[in-house]
This record gives sequence, structure tokens and C-alpha cells, in this order.
Amino acid sequence: MRIVIKVGTSTIAHPTGLLNIKRVEHMCKVISDLKNAGHEIVLVSSGAIGMGLGKLGISKRSSDISTLQAAAAIGQCELMYVYDKLFSEYNHIVAQILMTGAFVAIEDYGKNLNNTLFRLLELGVIPIVNENDTVTTDEIVIGDNDTLGAIIAQQVRADILILLSDIDGLYTANPLVDENAVRLDVIEEITEEIEALAGAEGSHLGTGGMVTKIKAARIATENGIDMVIANGKNPDILYDIIDGGGVCTRFPAKK
Repeated sequence: MRIVIKVGTSTIAHPTGLLNIKRVEHMCKVISDLKNAGHEIVLVSSGAIGMGLGKLGISKRSSDISTLQAAAAIGQCELMYVYDKLFSEYNHIVAQILMTGAFVAIEDYGKNLNNTLFRLLELGVIPIVNENDTVTTDEIVIGDNDTLGAIIAQQVRADILILLSDIDGLYTANPLVDENAVRLDVIEEITEEIEALAGAEGSHLGTGGMVTKIKAARIATENGIDMVIANGKNPDILYDIIDGGGVCTRFPAKK
């Protein structure tokens, strides 16, 4: 199975922005085990800006673009160092791919991206993808890695896209404020009613939210890719999701 896993800032970092070491170590161990089982993995990882802000001692996401770009430059170094170190412990090689919108918008760039991704997978490498927040501005302001995950899943013709966040799935209301909120197990069709449920913002260090996840689900399912929203607090959930279970919300691919 070819799997694209997107992890949000809230999954890999503490609210301070600094790395959640225990969780990231566990996640890399599970992904390595899935890789050992024969699955191909592409990891789309947020966290560069959040980790950079954390290292700078800035506890809340800044609105200043140059500060965010500087934080991304700092955080991306640490992020890739950690991934390289942890995956190397299980004898897996990682590769960094930093993307901008041009990679998809410009045909030649898209072809080059495809060639690189497929060759890395052929070589048994785990590509780790993030937006190039150091030199771009549009992505920092309006971009999100949920959509990026869907685009990458489309590019590599993935079987499933898994979005790991800080919530168990899509609910009928915000479960943080409504105790009667019910998680939806399966969403066969993304209707206006489903879109209306996706109103919550993302974490204070990230850019995502449920709106971006529904957008990603539309991209994925329309391209024949299953998508799952799940909570990344326990990376073991990846085993359950691959086996067809787990506490999550599933968006089956359109046939």
C-alpha cells in the first residue's frame, strides 16, 4: 500500500512549539515498522515554523511574514535533523522536499516533482515534504499542509491519505465546547452540510483546521484516494487505520 501521512504541528510539537520528543520518536518507530511490512510511505510534515518560534522563545504564532520565514529557516533544520536521526535508527533513509505552489502550477515543475518522488519510493526512501515557508509568502498566509498532503497523495497515486491532528475526526459540533458532539465514522459524500460542520480554526502555532481537512478530502476522494482524519496523540492508531479500523473519520474514495 502507498500511504501519505500528514502530521500537523500540534501532533509533533508541544504548545510551546518545541518538539514533542516522546511522540515523534514513537511515530517514527511506527512508520518504520509499516515500511518494514512492505508499505511505501510519504510523510508530509508541518512543524518548521512552530519549532522555529519555539527555539526563538516566541510562544504565539506571529503575523509578521519575515519573522515566520526566519522561524521556518530555523525550524526546518531541526525538523529534518530529528527525522534523519530517528529513521536512521531503523535503517531507513529520508529525503527532504520543500515545495511551493509552482511545483503544481507549472507543468515542468510538476513532472520533475513526480519523477523525484517516484524515484525516491523506488529506492526505498521516505520522502518528507513541507512547504518552503522560508522563501514563500502566500503559503504562509493562506497555505496549509492538509491540502499539500492531498496534492502529494494525488501526485504519487496513493492508496490512502492519513491526516494526523489533535482531534479524533469530524464531529457534528465542536467537541471542546459541546458535550453532545458526535464523531462521524464515515462520510460518503462531502455535502454543504458537511462543509458547514468544518468551522473550527487550527492550533495557535499551525495554519490548519477542519476546513482545510475537508478541502483535502475533496481532492483526495475525487482522485480515487481514501482519506482519514485521526488523532495523532498515539501513533499506534496508524496500525488500526491501515487495517481498516481505528477511532477516526473516513472519507472513502469515489469509484
